[in-house]
Amino acid sequence: MYQTLLSFRLIAMNPIVRLFRSRIYTAMMLLVVIMLVGVFGYRFISDYSWVDALYMTVITMTTVGFGEVMPLDEQSKIFTIFLILASVIIVGYALSIITEYILSKNDVEELKHKKMQKKIDSFKDHVVICGYGRNGKQAARKLQAHHKSFVVIEKDKDVEERLKHDDIPYVIGNANEDETLLLAGVDRASNFISALPDDADNLFVVLSARQLNSKINIISRASQESSYEKLKFAGANNVILPDMIGGDHMASLVVVPGLMEFIDNLAIVGDSNINIEEVAVEKLFDTNKKKKRTIKDLDLRKKTGCTVIGYKDENGEYTVNPEAELPLAPKSKIIVLGRPEQIEELNSEYDIELEE
Repeated sequence: MYQTLLSFRLIAMNPIVRLFRSRIYTAMMLLVVIMLVGVFGYRFISDYSWVDALYMTVITMTTVGFGEVMPLDEQSKIFTIFLILASVIIVGYALSIITEYILSKNDVEELKHKKMQKKIDSFKDHVVICGYGRNGKQAARKLQAHHKSFVVIEKDKDVEERLKHDDIPYVIGNANEDETLLLAGVDRASNFISALPDDADNLFVVLSARQLNSKINIISRASQESSYEKLKFAGANNVILPDMIGGDHMASLVVVPGLMEFIDNLAIVGDSNINIEEVAVEKLFDTNKKKKRTIKDLDLRKKTGCTVIGYKDENGEYTVNPEAELPLAPKSKIIVLGRPEQIEELNSEYDIELEE
């Protein structure tokens, strides 16, 4: 029931469709008016009963060619001529409007899909999410909060209305087919998230994505621990087991509840509560200069209030709680911790914009 109401709401939002709906209402009103005129006309001009008057009106408007209930006098014949001419015009108008509305509705939906596909075609270094179930939806919500471009692939057409409502670019199709993956721009994407419920489907999709884009970072969901190595062998950079993570988190709440409560209050992405940020050193200073700079030279604590808690070198290796004298190499990144206002101050100080 909710999806039906939502569908009507989405259609009504389109100005072209609203115009057709108003014209349909006009046509229906004209049909009702001409029918009432016919019934009352035959009732009082020809002295027919109400049932006979309705019968004569219907066969006259539909021009089926049935005979009159009783012979018509001159006044009734003149009235019938008027009713036939008016009915032909109004019924013809109504049929043309209804037909045009049905065709235009299909055209509008097709135009919407073409417009969305054009938007997807313009994406580059985006994220492709395969599956819009619990995990896929959660991933999409996080990416939206971080203003990261992404596309969802979903084969279940029943989910389409939910994707429209969430204003998410999507491709309806089977992710096992290369054509569907290419429509989502997997060959241009930087990351691929396979969040399908079946491990066999995830395995096949990971293989296909890796074949189409050898450089893409692939993150796959797995239900069984036995699928972990297979997905890694197929080309997944990271394999996530939601059940294991959930169980580990619940056990941690028992073993170290205070620490876990603190970690749960940290937000990596969000609208206004970001506590952790990963920043490329190129955004903090000019790495082309020969003189190397250190974490101490940045003095982020004094400038923004943020604390450097991690360092990722140019090879992707992480250092937790790096020393202040650690030199910052080109193409490396630092991870900073701070309150939302301090993270905002950091972005403002160095004119760092969120990724689109």
